[in-house]
Amino acid sequence: MPDAPDPRLTPARPDLADIRLKGTVVAERYVAGEPAWVVVPAAPLRRAPRLEAGLETEAVMGDAVTVFEVRQEFAWVQIARDGYVGYLPEAALGPTDPAPTHRVTSLRTFVYPAADLKRPHVAHLSLGAAFAAEAREGEYWRLAGGGFVFAGHAAPLDEAEADYAATAERLVGTPYLWGGRTSLGLDCSGLVQLCLQMAGRPCPRDADQQERALGGALPPGLDGLRRGDLVFWKGHVGLMLDAERLIHANGHHMAVAVEPLREAVERIAVKSFGAVTSIRRLDPIG
Repeated sequence: MPDAPDPRLTPARPDLADIRLKGTVVAERYVAGEPAWVVVPAAPLRRAPRLEAGLETEAVMGDAVTVFEVRQEFAWVQIARDGYVGYLPEAALGPTDPAPTHRVTSLRTFVYPAADLKRPHVAHLSLGAAFAAEAREGEYWRLAGGGFVFAGHAAPLDEAEADYAATAERLVGTPYLWGGRTSLGLDCSGLVQLCLQMAGRPCPRDADQQERALGGALPPGLDGLRRGDLVFWKGHVGLMLDAERLIHANGHHMAVAVEPLREAVERIAVKSFGAVTSIRRLDPIG
């Protein structure tokens, strides 16, 4: 018997489904969906269309989504980046034109109403957020949707970070946030996804998905590890900085923290996720 579709990645409800799933899932009606961009700095994606529903993940400015339904100020969408399905605030979405040209490479940056650092900022953008740059004005990009961003805090979309572990190191101290994937708050898989995204590497959203999709499994044991290896538990993931040190967003420190892998393995085995389930190695960095 085939596995049931993953509800995190399947735009299907009893009353409504993506037309591409017709014949695969049963629903009262099917729709094609409409493309849109996220046009706010960050938006919470929830499992249900209620403000009190838990945070599943976050979309950031420039993320492409497919909108299947808008009702009562929520849009039921699928995020193009990783296929995640859920409910975004309707107000977070806008038209797909113009397309993003640049993305933020600093941990965060401000949007100003003019090309002047002394003007009160109107918003902030997190690492990885993307925007359409309309023109260069001195040291600033003028955004197509309004506002100005310091040009030194952004790069063209096709420029990738050489070392995704170095991006993780920049995020040390970022508070832990379940479902978070911005530089204001991250969970374990959000950290890994954001760092790989900045390196131009596709990455699923959740730890179990990452364990199935990324790299190749190494032999059991904690020896012979190197920078960039991913260490998985059931429900948790961390990234090796070298043969001995692990960086991970975790609820023990309530932050992105670096610690000896063997100490983390011992603590996690006793207090939370149990034993390591696999260690996986991606293609070499750089």
